Amino acid sequence: MFSYRSCRLVWLFLNACTATYLSTYQQSGGQPKIEEIVVNFITEIEFHPVMYAFFKDSNIDRFSEKISEHICMLTGGPFEYTGENMKQVHADMNISESEFDYGVDLFIVTMTKANIHHTIQNKILAVIATTRDEMIYLW
Repeated sequence: MFSYRSCRLVWLFLNACTATYLSTYQQSGGQPKIEEIVVNFITEIEFHPVMYAFFKDSNIDRFSEKISEHICMLTGGPFEYTGENMKQVHADMNISESEFDYGVDLFIVTMTKANIHHTIQNKILAVIATTRDEMIYLW
């Protein structure tokens, strides 16, 4: 026979099992936070001589739109990425590992400025890292 306490424990267990899963996109703060991160990232690029060289001839409005879509998609948001694939975008840039690392460092700074908690930053970086091989050393 179940006691009140055991019934309560079963209820708590079942309730925990049905808890809603929050995507990294949702945990980060959704579209407003992604947009804040992207604006911060563009600002950081402008003042970083190594990174600016890769973006100086870019259409910044398009870059902002596409990187926002891509981050949203990668983190489980409701957006579809409509830009070119990463190999196409980064072809002929010959980005080195250290240059890629500069970008990651700047991205961490931008997330920190947007008050994204470090555990969420790590989740975002983990999904972005999956695109690394599509960005570096492409001829």
